[in-house]
Amino acid sequence: MPVPAVVIASAEHAEALRVPLRRYEHDYDVRVAGSSAGVLAVVDEITAAGAQVAMIVQDGELPDADALAAFTAWRARVPAARRVLAPPYEQFMAELRTSERGLRAALGAGVFDAYLLMPRGPRDEEFHIALTELLSDWGATTADPEVALIRIVDPGADPLTAAVRELTERMGMPTEVVSPDSDAGRAVRAACTATGGTVGYPLVQVFDQPPIVPSAPADVAALLYGAPGDITDTVDLAVVGAGPGGLAAAVYGASEGLTTVVLDTDAVGGQAGTSSMIRNYLGFPRGISGMRLAQRARTQASRFGARFRVGWEVRGLVRGADGLHTLHTTGGEVRARAVVLACGVAYRTLGVDSLERLVGRGVQYGAAISTARDTTGHEAVVVGGGNSAGQAAIHLARFAASVTVVVRRGGLADTMSDYLLREIESHPRIGIVTRSQVVDGGTDERGALSWVALRHLDTGETTRREVRGLYLLLGADPHGDWLPPEIDRDGRGFVRTGRDLPTEYWVDGRPPADLATSVPGVLAVGDVRAGSMKRVTSASGEGASVVPMVHAYLAATDAGAGRG
Repeated sequence: MPVPAVVIASAEHAEALRVPLRRYEHDYDVRVAGSSAGVLAVVDEITAAGAQVAMIVQDGELPDADALAAFTAWRARVPAARRVLAPPYEQFMAELRTSERGLRAALGAGVFDAYLLMPRGPRDEEFHIALTELLSDWGATTADPEVALIRIVDPGADPLTAAVRELTERMGMPTEVVSPDSDAGRAVRAACTATGGTVGYPLVQVFDQPPIVPSAPADVAALLYGAPGDITDTVDLAVVGAGPGGLAAAVYGASEGLTTVVLDTDAVGGQAGTSSMIRNYLGFPRGISGMRLAQRARTQASRFGARFRVGWEVRGLVRGADGLHTLHTTGGEVRARAVVLACGVAYRTLGVDSLERLVGRGVQYGAAISTARDTTGHEAVVVGGGNSAGQAAIHLARFAASVTVVVRRGGLADTMSDYLLREIESHPRIGIVTRSQVVDGGTDERGALSWVALRHLDTGETTRREVRGLYLLLGADPHGDWLPPEIDRDGRGFVRTGRDLPTEYWVDGRPPADLATSVPGVLAVGDVRAGSMKRVTSASGEGASVVPMVHAYLAATDAGAGRG
């Protein structure tokens, strides 16, 4: 496999950048160019050899272009490469004083990815932390894994393959899809036969375990984390949903001594886990992908003893006469003294039959980061006007020839954060189509999506677009149809808590705790809760805040049972 490249762009400070970047020469082909045109020539040479450009680092002082013009040209040529500006101290400080103008405004608009100070001596680890984070993100989203932990053998484009790949890559597991006739495919088939299995497709091998033919992503998840039914003890806290709210509850609950288990139908991270880059999360100045944020939180919770069971659907919740709660899942039962509902929301369906049949074959609900590379050289369409849609469009623009954001409203200003809107409006590969909806679509000879039809809501005019990917982020409904009727919900299905509950659930004129539901010992946080702010940060805050309420409930229960 060709070695990816890191390109240094500098006329006056090449050595000042080359010296600290020597530590990367073992894994990357580090090149130097003295001009913007020189960088483009090096890029063409690298790509002609079948390699990829992972990063371009410039000092901002090139003879043939200013920094902004150079980055703009490089982004057009290699949009997936991470772009870093690392000027010397004097220029760095001068730019800081210009505040919103110039390069800092371009950074906010996504023209480049990081604005760093050129290293002034050896072992500038803050500089290297920034570079390695960017390279890690590039490797996770752009490059094929050099060492795959999971291999999927598929002769075609089975939707189950896409679903398994989405699950495993969101779990941070490098995944490779190979054909049966490839060397890797033959090795997996041989391993299946050698262990007494029957070869079928898709055929999945997790690490060095015997390959399986899964019927659903949960079969693969079970190999990674086991099934809920494996947990035979009664836990203090069961968290339903592994999005930001559920992960925060798991971290704080487990760290404070509660035996904790987290259940989720999907991969860890919830909808936030599908975000290619969250730029407005506190403490991450260069942004962080939803997958990285979720995996760090999962690792943190696991360190404190929390157990995770993902890929299994929770179908029921029953509170017994003894006050214990039983969660019924497709993988067995879990008993808990307290339950936190962090099950979030589910994307609304488009309702167009011709396209619903193509889910997993070019049509995706959510950002589906793992399929972004499939759009390389083609057009992609994103339907939705929220932050998730904006993040998906920006990520897709690293690969697709063009990305069209389609909304029914007259614009995006009322539904999307300003920083995303500015980046989308200034991006040369992203366009916005307003007052329109997707009404039809069709396939190519492979049976995959090849076109969609858009209808203007005011004129009724229909236009056809040749596309390779359709990403549907249509707003969301609460993921709570499985909840028992004893859990009070509003007219839209969101779970009521605290003062929002009808007075029949109040005691002596006092409402339940702020995050408590109508059932004792069951609390709710994040998007599924009525009145919550639908943001990653607020969900995380609620997840942390719910743990003291769990402690208070358990203490009262113990006292009532004579165990206090």
